[in-house]
Amino acid sequence: MERFFATCPRGLEPVLAAELAALDARDVRPVDGGAAFDGNMALCYAANLESRVASRVLWRVGHARYASEHDIADAAGALPWPRWFGVRRTIRVNVSAIRSPVKSLDFVTLRVKDAVCDAFRAARGTRPDVNTESPDVRIHAFLTRDEATFYLDTSGEALFKRGWRITGGEAPLRENLAAGILKLTGWSAPIPLYDPMCGSGTFLVEAAMMALDVAPGLNRRFGFERLENFEAREWQALQQRARARRRPARPLAIHGSDKSGKILAAARENLLSAGLAKAVHLKQVDVLEASPPSETGILVTNPPYGERVPDRDALAMFYPRLGDALKQRYAGWTAYILSADMRLPKLIGLKATKRTPLYNGALECRLFEFKLVAGGMRRKQQ
Repeated sequence: MERFFATCPRGLEPVLAAELAALDARDVRPVDGGAAFDGNMALCYAANLESRVASRVLWRVGHARYASEHDIADAAGALPWPRWFGVRRTIRVNVSAIRSPVKSLDFVTLRVKDAVCDAFRAARGTRPDVNTESPDVRIHAFLTRDEATFYLDTSGEALFKRGWRITGGEAPLRENLAAGILKLTGWSAPIPLYDPMCGSGTFLVEAAMMALDVAPGLNRRFGFERLENFEAREWQALQQRARARRRPARPLAIHGSDKSGKILAAARENLLSAGLAKAVHLKQVDVLEASPPSETGILVTNPPYGERVPDRDALAMFYPRLGDALKQRYAGWTAYILSADMRLPKLIGLKATKRTPLYNGALECRLFEFKLVAGGMRRKQQ
């Protein structure tokens, strides 16, 4: 039985824990920033292949108490790195910490890297090269006040990089955050879904993948494939089962629109890249003029805000008009709006029935829920 830790966007830890439990992970323990769990390496492969909200799956390979940087380096040097990956693999070391007394994480990173290389030199007579841009093997060390935990990254590139994105626009929503938001809304096919400010189409692609049971990691490579204990047959069997259950693309009740033809073309290109163009309906129209595609459904969108639209006055004028459009046309729908602008509920003139803190990268956001019913939902103007 091995121990793992899957990271995810903050705010999605319960969603990640539920995913891992559904994969038969044992002793799933959600904590800030992810979830710890136990299982075998086949489960690790499955988590990388199937999780829609994980950012990385880390394999715990060592743990020690420490009082100084020297203790951390000694603990790293005592681990059997040559047993886990070959000397010809390039490496990168990442160190993160919470309430650690060490003075410099960069210095600790250097000491851990040197300890790994020294272990190879002692065992193999040579050492692996460092590649900080595109390493074969990523080593993570996590420090608390007096404990150091060492991990091998089984994912490689972050899991939100599914492989379908051709273009991302100015500030694309990360794919695993979009998938997590869809899960938070409770949406599932065949409930109608509409993103009226779809941008590069992240919500649309992720929703179509969910509806058609497309494993998010089906078309990419992973870090575990470069480890010495990699079981190619086990991995191929998992891939084959995922391909067999994938349903062919067909028209779904998933709709997207944007007022920019250029942006809509980017969404269309991403859907084509994902093999999902047939599944999603796209239309060029301004959100303030758009009509709902059905009588009821779920509206989910990530409107321009913050860094994408630095003109706060323009946003202050836009939000009330958006609130009017939702009130007048979308009775019977539930709207979910992700925004880093905490003024949104007040300016949009609708009462938020739920506010879920989330992070888009380092940007703190809220997912606001608005249940749109006829009458009674407008805030009284002050």
